[in-house]
Amino acid sequence: MQKLHIYNSLSGKKEEFIPLVPGKIGMYVCGPTLYSEPHMGNMRTFINFDFIYRCLLHLGYDVKYVRNITDAGHITNSAGQEVDSIGKVAKAEQLQSLEIVYKYNVKFQTLQQLYNLLPPSIEPTATSHIQEQIEAIEKILSNGYAYVTNGSVYFDVRAYMNDYPYGTLSGRKVDELEAETRTLQSQGEKRFFADFALWKKAHAEDMQIWRSPWGDGNPGWHIECTAMSTKYLGKSFDIHGGGMDLKFPHHEDEIAQNCGAFGCNPARFWLHANMLNVNGQKMSKSLGNFFLPKEIIEGSSPLFDKPYSPSVVRFFMLQSHYRSTLDFTKEAINASEKGFERLMEGMSLMEKIEPSQSSSFLVSDIIKATSDAICDDFNAPILIATLFDVVKHVHLLCDGKEQLTQEDLNLLKSIFTNMVHGVLGIEPVKKEENKRLEGVMEVIVALRQQAREQKNWNMSDMIREGLEKAGIQIKDNKEGTSWT
Repeated sequence: MQKLHIYNSLSGKKEEFIPLVPGKIGMYVCGPTLYSEPHMGNMRTFINFDFIYRCLLHLGYDVKYVRNITDAGHITNSAGQEVDSIGKVAKAEQLQSLEIVYKYNVKFQTLQQLYNLLPPSIEPTATSHIQEQIEAIEKILSNGYAYVTNGSVYFDVRAYMNDYPYGTLSGRKVDELEAETRTLQSQGEKRFFADFALWKKAHAEDMQIWRSPWGDGNPGWHIECTAMSTKYLGKSFDIHGGGMDLKFPHHEDEIAQNCGAFGCNPARFWLHANMLNVNGQKMSKSLGNFFLPKEIIEGSSPLFDKPYSPSVVRFFMLQSHYRSTLDFTKEAINASEKGFERLMEGMSLMEKIEPSQSSSFLVSDIIKATSDAICDDFNAPILIATLFDVVKHVHLLCDGKEQLTQEDLNLLKSIFTNMVHGVLGIEPVKKEENKRLEGVMEVIVALRQQAREQKNWNMSDMIREGLEKAGIQIKDNKEGTSWT
């Protein structure tokens, strides 16, 4: 097996990846919080880790992929305030918390299918693991790294720092954090400003309440991931992933909790997918550049002129490395749509290639190039560039300018199909979508033909130009008019 190198956020450099157990990998990724529909930035993270999962499977590893669902607990927003976001939305919509959770879980599962995400091995929910969270808190308390105040339990950062460094993942220093800290609810209960909640005492207005040794309440945000990752993958596992925005405080506090409970960092490799910008700015409702993953498919976002296939959007996402920021613009997605069409056309043309007695190029070089891209920190852009080189060969093979034996041709088809469908997870536009489009195009082509017969060149050109803007190309030849 070729050596795999992964960028480790913990060390800040690429490292050779060797799993704890030969041939097996345990990977935990932070999933959605079910108080709203995931936005496009969230979807980028899930698509990137789906690609990483597919790469590991392609390399022959037996992967246990755990991705949690947060359906309970307190969330920390950008202001650093502890907020029960699920309860807040439930009250606003005059529904029970379970109704909100179910509503948005259905939406998330639908998005997984639309964007062709492989299901994880295990998809545990926070509410199904309250007991495991309580047990993890008890371990931290018994080891002296937490304290109970007024029915709440807080992680004791100063006690922890006597034995472990705090900030190893994010590089944040405690003395620098103090200046950034705002006055929080229950701040007076803490012994130290950097302490964070493991368990929060229930308030009368809370919609989700559980019993615990410290009284009725609900778990803190970070403890659920510690409880679920260690339950299914062990105290120490191979890979922990999530969005860049989770590096601090969520992942930093996960490390502290795991060290506090079990004496070790939970993951050997920490992977972080970078952020999504829209038209050069961070995605934000206040800036008016916010859109949902389904809106771009339905064509209901005012930021774009037309709908796009989920396959095109996924392809666009993967043209940028998972650690790079990605700017989502109309021009960029349109360019990706054309690239997607070239890729699908190349796959179709493969069936028309006639085998020869000899081969004019080495298919093994293409196999090596795809493997090199995957093993260099899951470099999807380089992998896609290699596949476009394959498309060039396909056109030359169809024109008779290059040759392949039947054996090499079969190998080329196999590697190309596996990379496009199996690793990138890119699928052709669904047949039913094509059928509907074919009916519409028959009418449009007939109208254009009528305009040409009447020598109404302005109308003919207007139809052609309008279709080009929608990503459809008209070709006139002796046999008639065709479109792609």
